[in-house]
Amino acid sequence: MNLLLIRLIIFAVLFFAGLKLYRMYREWKLDRENRLDDESTQEGRPMVRCAWCQVHVPESDAVRDQGEWFCSSAHRDRFLQEQQPPGE
Repeated sequence: MNLLLIRLIIFAVLFFAGLKLYRMYREWKLDRENRLDDESTQEGRPMVRCAWCQVHVPESDAVRDQGEWFCSSAHRDRFLQEQQPPGE
């Protein structure tokens, strides 16, 4: 009877350890797949050129104003400031 109880405890410990390892493997695999999906979506993003400094940036990160693309709001402000006549 005592030996049966020890075997049952050992079996339970091994079962829960195996379950924990399986969950860790499954989480690692899902993280790896998500990382690969993120990398593949970044490759096809459209790029635009900043009207002020001519640097290409992803369209999702760019600022658009008056039909022009800018890499930052500071470059947009400087570009629009140069476009205004000096009297204004």
